[in-house]
Amino acid sequence: MKRLTLVRHAKSSWSDPRLSDHDRELSQRGERDAPRMGRRLCARKARPSLILSSTAVRALETARIIALSFGYPRDFPQTERALYHADPGTLFDVVWSRDDTCRDMMIVGHNPGLTWFVNELLTDFALDNLPTTGIVAIAFDVETWQKADAASASLDFYDYPKNPAAVPEDV
Repeated sequence: MKRLTLVRHAKSSWSDPRLSDHDRELSQRGERDAPRMGRRLCARKARPSLILSSTAVRALETARIIALSFGYPRDFPQTERALYHADPGTLFDVVWSRDDTCRDMMIVGHNPGLTWFVNELLTDFALDNLPTTGIVAIAFDVETWQKADAASASLDFYDYPKNPAAVPEDV
């Protein structure tokens, strides 16, 4: 079994119009939601052995905050330039290129690519929009990442900051 946890970056700030899209930081809401979602992941006993992040400031900061929630060092997430506004084909390439000793991987990236990717993998889930700091965890009944596809995928869980049915953060 393999598990892939997809996380859309936390809410970003538009307060400085001089910043490029790539350089936008988290907003106050993003800074509040990222650790909250990290605690929910911990409550679900998530323990990714690899966290890959887009190089965008808002994505990497989200990944770092979530890593801290697991007790990992702030610099634990690895960056992958290809994840910046990646489409499903690029996301498949990133997943398929991982070493099979990694059983539980997290990717922190962007919409619309993450939403499209989820819908390609989970054809019966029909996600309209993965919200900021939204999480979709997918289990694959495979031994190698190269075989991870829609036929082997099943929804493990879906969560987002305003989810009224969320797992308690302090479990």
